[in-house]
Amino acid sequence: MNLLSQINRMGGFANREVYSPSHRKMPPYKKRKLSDDSSPDSKDVTSRESSPVSDASSQTPQSAQPESQPPTDVTSNETKTFGDLGLIDQLCEACEHLNYKKATPIQAQSIPIALQGRDIIGLAETGSGKTAAFVLPILQALMEKQQTLHSLILAPTRELAYQIGDQISALGAFIGVRKAVLVGGMDMMPQSIALGKKPHIIVATPGRLLDHLENTKGFSLRQLKYLVMDEADRLLDLDFGPILEKILRNIPKEGRRTYLFSATMSSKVESLQRASLSNPVRVSVSRDKYQTVEKLKQSFHLIPHKHKDIWLVYVLNKFLGQTGIIFTRTVNEAQRISIMLKALGFSTVPIHGQLSQNSRLEALNKFRAKSKNLLVATDVAARGLDIPSMDLVINYDLPDSSKTYVHRVGRTARAGKSGVAISMVTQYDAELWLRIEHALGKKIENHDYDAEKEEAMIFANSVSEAQKSATLEMKDLHENRGKKGATLRNTKGKRVVKRRRDQMDQEAG
Repeated sequence: MNLLSQINRMGGFANREVYSPSHRKMPPYKKRKLSDDSSPDSKDVTSRESSPVSDASSQTPQSAQPESQPPTDVTSNETKTFGDLGLIDQLCEACEHLNYKKATPIQAQSIPIALQGRDIIGLAETGSGKTAAFVLPILQALMEKQQTLHSLILAPTRELAYQIGDQISALGAFIGVRKAVLVGGMDMMPQSIALGKKPHIIVATPGRLLDHLENTKGFSLRQLKYLVMDEADRLLDLDFGPILEKILRNIPKEGRRTYLFSATMSSKVESLQRASLSNPVRVSVSRDKYQTVEKLKQSFHLIPHKHKDIWLVYVLNKFLGQTGIIFTRTVNEAQRISIMLKALGFSTVPIHGQLSQNSRLEALNKFRAKSKNLLVATDVAARGLDIPSMDLVINYDLPDSSKTYVHRVGRTARAGKSGVAISMVTQYDAELWLRIEHALGKKIENHDYDAEKEEAMIFANSVSEAQKSATLEMKDLHENRGKKGATLRNTKGKRVVKRRRDQMDQEAG
């Protein structure tokens, strides 16, 4: 029985007129505008003449790329140590200290090419170890020739920038590397002081970096040797294109190595590649556009929309004591669900774009330290955050695109570990869920609603009381929004076409 048939057979569950058999055939894929579907954008980064791209993919690409020269073949199924890749002893020791025993596929393919001095386009899913894939070659280059303001790493979100900075400190601990992290939402003066100390590596969000290039006296990147754009697709999704253009005009073209890492290769990323890379090698470890790792167990619950909170609590009780992220579509739902779950005794903390930067960092630190084991998040947390030992991902709300789904569930089953991803699908989500399954190229396990209904509805009364409590608290939060010490920031008056750069350094959920 297919998904729409299941919805229709549940009495009082779905609108039979909407989900009648005549509607079961999916409309053409192009009719629903999803961010999966790459389309040319007139606002793409200005491109120069494209250089040939060598292909170092570990899998056969689904469609051939036009090339003017044969692809460089670095495919190898052999698991390699970091010493095998050509890294110096100090960096191998740092990897061993961090318990990095063998290189991941993206590391095994990228690092030797980077050590040859080539530009790289790296395509790999979240959790593949791509941060070390670009940090280690930069550290080795610094060991060969010391230079201040040597490398720049751009990241789309503040949290990812801090995470990359932490990994640089860990991998560079044995060689005394200095780094500065520049992100919006923080005082510029301490950042200017850090720049005055001439760090070797700068990790930055684009908006704040441009602020410093324009306003911090004596700060220049004219001698830059390495540029990295991490999560490049996300950088462009967040409308950083014009800012990236300005940054590229302020750094040297000649003598600069550039690494572009992305989960997907959209038309915007292609334009960015043409504008910033020279004769790059393409390294891909994804078998298809929407791959998830093999050790990820995916399933979904097909439920009435009015019972979503009950089913969420039912599922969480099956995974008591385990760490997990619950994804919602809106800031309001993230905050409400966190309050509701706290009322039911769960150890939760929310993270979304309407929290202050300090509150977001505090939430992440509590989660990493396991003083809280459930994070309720909007998609601000979906990309690039390296939180170890993640057991569970729950899509309380389905994302609007298959690409975002892959990034969300990529929070678990990382570094060879197993994980679980569970999605809540209501009668209103059927078409979107079918599109996600289509993009994944497989059917996901469907839990039996009738078999689990009686057990799940045991939680109905307690959930109802917690919902009332959460509603009252949410009312107070909105009334106090923007006041000193308030949980939620005041966004009134900020809905303008041209966003401030600090606002662009986050995804507001």
